[in-house]
Amino acid sequence: MSTMTEVRKFLRLPSVIEIVGIQRTAIYDRIKKGTFPAPISLGPRAVVWDSTAIAAWQEKIIEDARAPSAKN
Repeated sequence: MSTMTEVRKFLRLPSVIEIVGIQRTAIYDRIKKGTFPAPISLGPRAVVWDSTAIAAWQEKIIEDARAPSAKN
């Protein structure tokens, strides 16, 4: 039996928008492009995002922003 070190939360779209600072259309565009975590279906009309996937996406965005540019 594994133990969880971090509690995962299911986030609904309004929470995701508030956390990441981009709107619904941009989120779904990025999902289509494969650059944003896909939602998890809970039923025919209910989707959520895994809080740890959103946090990992944020970390990658920060890491990419701080990385030296390939142009230099």
